[in-house]
Amino acid sequence: MLTQIIADAIQAQGGWLGFDGFMRLALYAPGLGYYDHGSPKFGHLPESGSDFVTAPELTPLFGQSLAVAVSEAMGASQTDEVWEFGAGSGALAEQLLGALGARLRRYTIVDLSGSLRERQQARLAPFADKVRWLTALPEHFNGVVVGNEVLDAMPVQLLVRRHGEWFERGVALAAGVKGPAVFNAPPAPWVWADRPTRLRPSFEVEGEHDYLTETHAQGEAFVRTLADRLERGVVFLLDYGFPEAEYYHPQRISGTVMCHQGHRADTDPLVAVGDKDITAHVNFTGVALAAQEAGLNVVGYTSQAHFLFNCGLMDLLQTQHPGDVVQHSRVLKLVNEHEMGEIFKVLCLSRGTPAGWDSVGFKHGDRTHRL
Repeated sequence: MLTQIIADAIQAQGGWLGFDGFMRLALYAPGLGYYDHGSPKFGHLPESGSDFVTAPELTPLFGQSLAVAVSEAMGASQTDEVWEFGAGSGALAEQLLGALGARLRRYTIVDLSGSLRERQQARLAPFADKVRWLTALPEHFNGVVVGNEVLDAMPVQLLVRRHGEWFERGVALAAGVKGPAVFNAPPAPWVWADRPTRLRPSFEVEGEHDYLTETHAQGEAFVRTLADRLERGVVFLLDYGFPEAEYYHPQRISGTVMCHQGHRADTDPLVAVGDKDITAHVNFTGVALAAQEAGLNVVGYTSQAHFLFNCGLMDLLQTQHPGDVVQHSRVLKLVNEHEMGEIFKVLCLSRGTPAGWDSVGFKHGDRTHRL
């Protein structure tokens, strides 16, 4: 039972578990965490039992547009392999495999979830001769890396400033909780617990008002691992988030942690643990700096809308679906500022590409200077 696993982890840590440890178990505990059991997760409507929809699920034009940038990156890096992290339902892989065709020799999916791997294998059966699955990166590899909504699902640490003092926020057992029997009834068996810390956000938050935010040690470590092992290639990271100055804006007093269940969002990760997604927005400045420090080049950074427009999304729409109202509405969701177009960003990193190489996805609207 997931609640008992978390309770044991709390007790093993002396009665307090950092939120990053809690989030890791809630999402990835083998067979029980949200991403490792068999719920649908991805879909358009709650009637399907799904909790949220991602860009590749909205329309295949997303993956076909991304394939334009991926194909160009394969040429620039002289590679013929794509590596996707956290492939979800397999929709993006299906779209990229179909669009890249013979240009692509092998497609490698790195995914820790056994239940999702099963779905991916069923969906990608027509491409079985090109696709393989790994649970970890090899020591050295080449190719184009794609991560769509991967960083936001990596555990984060919570920092809270109260009365001018900083604390790390973690999870403890609620008073009176002694065993699994209590876990079966509300209220939630967990409570927030803060302890003093020397950790600080990477950007000074102005003011003395109370403030809650996150740090992203695991996401930045992931990028450093990529840099350590990628010998030649390009990395595309697509996710919702902000540059550092916006991430730690003085008015963002409640942090960015969000939960998703049944296509509804809430801000309480301590309830329905294991039954809903837990995410945090990405600090793209932190990711870019970690990549640079580890030896990767920052090629570009822009909004999802600019990136997709640069990759020919509207031409694909008019060519493939002229007059298709459903496809038009879904494309608008990808690019509208009040939908996914602005809150989602694209960061491109590289190693071994020609000096001065510019990816097609950033030819207009590049915001690297704002990182």
